[in-house]
Amino acid sequence: MLTSNLEANVPKVTGDKAYSARLKGMTGPEMVREIGAELFAGGQDIEIEAELSITTGSVSGKNHVVSLPGEPPNSNTHVLDLNIETVQVAPLKVEVSSNAPYAADLEYGTSKMAERPYMRPAVAKRRRDVTLRIRNAVNRVIRRSKSQAQGA
Repeated sequence: MLTSNLEANVPKVTGDKAYSARLKGMTGPEMVREIGAELFAGGQDIEIEAELSITTGSVSGKNHVVSLPGEPPNSNTHVLDLNIETVQVAPLKVEVSSNAPYAADLEYGTSKMAERPYMRPAVAKRRRDVTLRIRNAVNRVIRRSKSQAQGA
């Protein structure tokens, strides 16, 4: 008897179809495409920032000056900066990397050479912009799903 008494006091749920449609809009393939595109663009921003840190002020050849420990490397042969790439490895995952053979040695240093980071500072410098880019994309998806649910 207690169960039937509780069931009688449960309010009727309204708007469940619109709410369901809105949730589907926020988690569907359009959301993945939009957020994925912004992640890729953010990765490219980081890539450009890293490349600029390596090439700005650098001189190749006879007048080349090696960077100081803790500073980004100064480009000489352009192998490092020309091998930085942004790759979308999954719909919502982007990697920015340099495929130069000595990329990690410069970034983290070795037992014989102090680090000359270029990727970590680029990520740190662009983090706020990339975060804002993703936040804005998520907000667009949420607004669009709300308007689509109201129109349905």
